[in-house]
Amino acid sequence: MGIYEAITLLGIMVALAAIPSVSVALVVTCSATLGVGHGLAAAAGIVLADLMFMTLAIIGLSVVAEMMGGLFIIVRILGGLYLLWLGLSLLSTSRMTRFAIKNANGKYSFSASFMAGFLLTLGDIKAIFFYASLLPVFVDLSRIQASEVIVIGLITIFSVGCVKVIYAVFATNVATYAKRTNMESTARKAAGGLMIGAGGYLIFKA
Repeated sequence: MGIYEAITLLGIMVALAAIPSVSVALVVTCSATLGVGHGLAAAAGIVLADLMFMTLAIIGLSVVAEMMGGLFIIVRILGGLYLLWLGLSLLSTSRMTRFAIKNANGKYSFSASFMAGFLLTLGDIKAIFFYASLLPVFVDLSRIQASEVIVIGLITIFSVGCVKVIYAVFATNVATYAKRTNMESTARKAAGGLMIGAGGYLIFKA
């Protein structure tokens, strides 16, 4: 994986992480109702689950690439089609995420907030298909090196983690701003365009 591929992957993942979603709503809600620390704990849980999905995708695709050999091109084409579908879905959807900030009753531990983020993300099994489709765009999984796995892991931590941390720190402001602007629509269009580009490139490259 070269510098250009790493920067492009980082940009795509930042754009996707920035889209208001259920996980973003969880971080914002935890931070605004329980304190920034709880928002950060939820963000840490989300990042850990993403790292698990990323690792499983790399391991699974590496095995498939080794077993299928030249036929792995089929997997790449299917992955490209999935990214195209995902991009078009992001561009066409009109669903908006609602941020309901309420006063919290009772005491909650940081571990509870962490597990909430972890289990919420882990329950979205579609995430592993996303990583399985996106990663072949940037790295040859039949010859992936340990250094490339580390780089992908760091990109995941930085992109997903930093975006969620920003949401946690500015939770109340984000909730208010999201209601007054088309922030979500803009983020979806940006991420959708990137997904379509990545999918088209993967199919062309295959």
